[in-house]
This record gives sequence, C-alpha cells and structure tokens, in this order.
Amino acid sequence: MPKVEIGSIAMQLNRKAIKNLHISVLPPDGRVRVSAPESMTETAIRMAVISRIPWIKKQQSDFAKQPRQSDRAMVSGECHYLWGRRYRLNLIERSGKHEIKLGRGRLHLYVNPATTLENKALVLSSYYRDALKARIAELLPVWEDKIGVKAADWGIKKMKTKWGSCNTQARRIWLNLELAKKPPECLEYILVHELVHLLERNHNERFKGYMDKLLPDWRERRDLLNRMPLAHNNWIY
Repeated sequence: MPKVEIGSIAMQLNRKAIKNLHISVLPPDGRVRVSAPESMTETAIRMAVISRIPWIKKQQSDFAKQPRQSDRAMVSGECHYLWGRRYRLNLIERSGKHEIKLGRGRLHLYVNPATTLENKALVLSSYYRDALKARIAELLPVWEDKIGVKAADWGIKKMKTKWGSCNTQARRIWLNLELAKKPPECLEYILVHELVHLLERNHNERFKGYMDKLLPDWRERRDLLNRMPLAHNNWIY
C-alpha cells in the first residue's frame, strides 16, 4: 500500500472501486489510512485530506488520551472486563476442569497447578466467546426481524482493525471477540451496524438514515465504545 505525506501526516493510500474517498485514523499510533476511488487524482486526494486535517489531529489526540489495559499477566488482583464492568481476577489453582465463576466484583479463574500463562488466557478467551455467543443469539433474531434482513451466517473472531464486518455477497457477519468486554449496548450497536450493511453496503447518508431510524442513539453508543479502556491492540470504530 503506497504511502503519501502531507506535512507531518503520513498516510497509507489504498485505491478501490468506490465512489467516495474515506479517511480512517487507526490505533495504536493514530496512523492514517485513505481509501480513494481509482480515478481520483493524487492532487484531489491531497486536497481532501488537507480539508480534514483538524479532524485527523483530533482523532489522533483522542487515541493518545484513551486509557489502555496493560498486557495480561493472568495473576490475582489484575483487572479484567466483562460487559463493561471491571472485575478483579482471583486465580485459584486446584485439580479438576478449568472454569470461571463471577462473584462480588471478582472473576474467579480455576486452573490446574502449573497451567501456563497462555492456557490461562485461553480459558478466559473461551469464557468471553461463550458469553458473547449467547448474547448474540438473543439479539440477532430480534434485529433481523426489525430491519427486515436475514444473515446467512455469523461468527466471532479476533480482529485487529474492526469491531465487526459484513460480507454482503455471502450475507455473513463477523463480530469481534473483544465486544464481550464492552457494555451490552455497544454490542447491540455493532450488530445493528453490520446488519444494516445488508441494506446498504457503504457508510453513506442512506446508511446513516437507516441507523438513525433503527437505533437513534447509535452515535452515543459508538462514542461509549470508543471511550472504554482499550487492549494494547484495539482501535476506534
């Protein structure tokens, strides 16, 4: 992907078969990605980016100010999040199956002695996946009915630059595993966002009109999602 510099701002330029130019500011360092129509001249691209420099700098500043979770050591006393609530980890070593239980602001992680850091993290990741899967299974049919669309398939995976994605041709939706850590209304916002892509592929005024009608407070939910503590490799949507 070619790089273009405008003043102190370096950006990655990606030409696509699209109608409009899109500018994204990505974490963790606020790098700028520009998606431009294949026929758009570099001069026109530069002028468009220059007009958005105040917005770009604000987004980069917001990234710098956002709280971030430290790398996970999986030890007692460490903070973890579930549905927007913070829990203190209580590591309990004992024989038997690995499991997690919640209670009084604590996340009790039961593992066998000598369980590795990687495997402790896998137990927690599996717990998040099950919790997210159950919540999506409740929300999806409700919103499919409200919107009048049907996803052919959906899944959960770790994604580096998106909270969700929608393959409009396959009608398949993917949701980021990290959403299990965020408030439930953030998951609902992302789910609705991706389902609306089955009506409108692009983030244009028509798309925003659907969102305004279906979920009038979607901007507030988006802002809430972006204010929540980030893992070291998370991003703004």
